[in-house]
This record gives sequence, structure tokens and C-alpha cells, in this order.
Amino acid sequence: MKRTILTMAITAFLAGAMLTGCQSSADKIENAEAKVREAQDKVVLANQELDQALKDSIQQFRKESEAELASNEKSIAEFKVKIAKERKENRAMYEKRMAELDQQNREMRRNLEEFNDVQRDKWESFRIRFKHDMDEHATAVKNFWTGNR
Repeated sequence: MKRTILTMAITAFLAGAMLTGCQSSADKIENAEAKVREAQDKVVLANQELDQALKDSIQQFRKESEAELASNEKSIAEFKVKIAKERKENRAMYEKRMAELDQQNREMRRNLEEFNDVQRDKWESFRIRFKHDMDEHATAVKNFWTGNR
């Protein structure tokens, strides 16, 4: 008898808990749809923030690269003045090498200006390649008179 009453009490308690705790299918669907809309809004906002960060990154990189290219141009102009004072035998060799460096600098500036793609993977690839080329070019300009040509 005690066992039966205890079993009935537990069954009644569980049934009551299930009935009061359950939501209707319509409520579950509405809650799920609300969560999906909220998640979609967050994704859209995150994508907008990512796009803006990428644009800012590109703008900052361009500004830094332009400054470095301008510095290289200044060094090249100074070297051209020094080359004009060199002996004739050395002048032709220096002028040829300086023309190559000047051409590289102009090509790098053109590549930087022409890059318009804001796709993240293409930007990263361009940035890495351009930075590598820029470092090599800057080193070549700095080492022009040291004999490391």
C-alpha cells in the first residue's frame, strides 16, 4: 500500500512537472525563430565590422607604404646628385643601377595604387608579397653605396 501510494505520488509529480514545464510547439518554433533572427543580426553586424576593419587595415598599410616609397624616392634623388659627381668610369654603372631602383620604386607605387580588391584572402596575399618586395627594395636602396649591390 505504501509502495502504491508512493509510486502514484511520484507519477503525479512527474506528470505535473512535465505538463507545466512543456511549451507548445508554436512557442518553441517562435523562440527558435527569434534566436535565429538574433543570430543573423549578429552575423551581419560582425561582417560589417570585419569589412570596416579590413578597409582600415588597407588604408593604414597604404599610408605606411606611401611614406616608405617617398623615403626611397628621396634617397634615390640624393644618390643621383652624388652619382653626378662621380668619375665617368663609375657613373654609367651607378646610373644604370639607380635607374633600376627608380623603376622598381615606381612599379611598387603603381601596384599599391592599383590594388582595389578588399577580399580578405587576396588582401593578405597582396600585403605579404608587397611587404616582402618593399623590404628588399628598401634594403637595396640603403645598401647602394656600401658595395652590397
